[in-house]
Amino acid sequence: MTAVLDRPHVWLPGETGQPPLLLLHGTGGNEHDLLALREQLAPEAPVLSVRGTVLENGMPRFFRRLREGVFDEDDLRARVDELAAFLEAAERHYGVAPGSWYAIGFSNGANIASATLLRRPERLAGAVLLAAMVPFRQPPEADLSGKRVAVVNGHADPMATPEHTARLVADLRAAGAEVTRIDHPGGHTIDARTLPRIAELLRRS
Repeated sequence: MTAVLDRPHVWLPGETGQPPLLLLHGTGGNEHDLLALREQLAPEAPVLSVRGTVLENGMPRFFRRLREGVFDEDDLRARVDELAAFLEAAERHYGVAPGSWYAIGFSNGANIASATLLRRPERLAGAVLLAAMVPFRQPPEADLSGKRVAVVNGHADPMATPEHTARLVADLRAAGAEVTRIDHPGGHTIDARTLPRIAELLRRS
């Protein structure tokens, strides 16, 4: 395995023709946390689940933050590029079509997914952003035409607030993405009631 692939991850092969899923955990999680979503969202899909390389008080994350809700955007850009290089290596190693990943990220994982869409759009075909905040104060210019994105946030989320949701949706649409907003009444969590609709969106991808 090439050096750039030498970070903790899980690869689950799937059916040919199914969009490959890229699973990105939240703060304190790991590459096993979101694997159960495969059965509920796209059981035949190939899956690559990746662990974040940054530690915050011993908890894995995908990029640094200065304090809760305030991202280190220099580190975020560097970690997006690191993830993009990992995905290129994974495509070669596992035989995945370049840039065909659908990212499914929760919280910190959702934020690295949206940042990757905006900074390195060629690496992802689309994304499902669960409990997602706004990654960049000023988003980079990107052409997200043809990319489908679902933003799935809770009305009672104290971190990914309705204001965050509205701005993230606006930023992605301004870049040309086809964005579906899925709200739920809960907080900073994955609401099981949203999963059937997400599965339907993935089937149409």
